Amino acid sequence: MKKRVYEFVKAIPEGKVVTYGQIAEYLGNKNLARAVGNILHQNPDPMKIPCHRVVNAKGQVADNFAFGGAEMQRKKLEQEGIIFEANGKINLKKYGYINNEI
Repeated sequence: MKKRVYEFVKAIPEGKVVTYGQIAEYLGNKNLARAVGNILHQNPDPMKIPCHRVVNAKGQVADNFAFGGAEMQRKKLEQEGIIFEANGKINLKKYGYINNEI
């Protein structure tokens, strides 16, 4: 399962995001969102596996982002051109990436 999660996340283009639930759905069980989060928390190579592009279902960054916290995740996404709304959320319709395999 880890390999499939990491391969999926590698395919997310710069400036786009997916949710934990979308990855879980890709894996065949939308209830695996928490497991996806745990796998990404153990990301062995954040430079090649851009887990900062994975957000929660509300379009929010992870409070416990493993590689510098929520502010670092937000900063990385902003550097890729993602604009956060006033409420701190990302517009998933605008910035969401739907892999053809979902």
